[in-house]
Amino acid sequence: MDINDRKQKSILAGTVLLASALTIFGIVMLRQPTLYNSPGLSTSGNGEHKSNSSLPTLSRQEQHEAGVTHVLVTGGAGYIGSHAALRLLKDSHRVTIVDNLSRGNIGAVKVLEKLFPEPGRLQFIYADLGDPRAVNKIFAENAFDAVIHFAAVAYVGESTLDPLRYYHNITSNTLVVLEAMASHGVKKLIYSSTCATYGEPKKMPITEETPQLPINPYGKAKKMAEDIIQDFSKNSDMAVVILRYFNVIGSDPEGRLGEAPRPELREHGRISGACFDAASGIITGLKVRGTDYNTPDGTCIRDYIDVNDLIDAHMKALANAESQQVKTYNVGTGRGKSVKEFVEACKIATGVNIKVEYLDRRPGDYAEVYSDPSKIRQELNWTAQYTDLRESLRIAWTWQKSHRNGYGPPIDAH
Repeated sequence: MDINDRKQKSILAGTVLLASALTIFGIVMLRQPTLYNSPGLSTSGNGEHKSNSSLPTLSRQEQHEAGVTHVLVTGGAGYIGSHAALRLLKDSHRVTIVDNLSRGNIGAVKVLEKLFPEPGRLQFIYADLGDPRAVNKIFAENAFDAVIHFAAVAYVGESTLDPLRYYHNITSNTLVVLEAMASHGVKKLIYSSTCATYGEPKKMPITEETPQLPINPYGKAKKMAEDIIQDFSKNSDMAVVILRYFNVIGSDPEGRLGEAPRPELREHGRISGACFDAASGIITGLKVRGTDYNTPDGTCIRDYIDVNDLIDAHMKALANAESQQVKTYNVGTGRGKSVKEFVEACKIATGVNIKVEYLDRRPGDYAEVYSDPSKIRQELNWTAQYTDLRESLRIAWTWQKSHRNGYGPPIDAH
């Protein structure tokens, strides 16, 4: 009886252990982060998620390939990020785009997929950088050589209305990306920052030594992210380049990509988008906020940088980033244009006599901001090439006219 009892107890113990192991395994599998929604997640022209079976699927790219750089582009479905992905692919890099599509558009990814259909060249991962487990899984399954970190909400006006979202989305998410890079040995980071970190300097033009005194949550969140990167890099061999760029305009000269802002965010968006909406008749006219600034014509002065020049600066930063160094550069033309000058240029570029309404200042704005780009010219041999404001707007307008619904289904003009 003793022997039988021991056998029965042994069998029972084994059964319990097996059941426990299966239970733990099941819990672990259930807790794994979802990197993309059910097959076919996409976005419509108005930014709402819908089903689409042609969404690029997740595929692992776990091995480094000799002579080829595998770059993670966060926010690569957005306006600037998609242009960066296009350039990287043209330059024979492998690209992984991570985007939660809250501001980006799957239509831009589809364009890139059609242009570069070769297996292993491009993959899209639907994920939120605010989910550390998802981000860690992405890094664990891919052998990245570098990260270009674009992903961020980026409207000054919106940041004053919803500051907590900006601190989470910009500062916290950058920390998550940096931790994942450190954990998985990714040694190169190009951080897409902003001139908003400078606030409203007393002296123009802005150099890299200009004190950073941001005056809105967007600029403050970006400044905090920069500080985190700087502090971490003091005890790291990571190669980092921080690019503080100015007001972005333009689009791909070949008409493959453009800016498709969400309709609900038009009030906070770039002035170029508002000008094009007015020229298209989507809105009745253009609202210019602030005519009493201390500038020659009373409207804000900004340094408008063409997106193609901006992406070229990112490519040169990627090629020249040096281990154990953090380099910071302003990316601008070095010349400022007032809002009134911009509107007149937009009227000429579109051929539409846009109606303009002048309103009070927008919270968080500053009078005059333009760059001194001499450092990036001297160290990276970069100079803005697309400096004709009207031409940049004309190219962007050409895309807008043929994409009145953004990347969504075409709108019948009749």
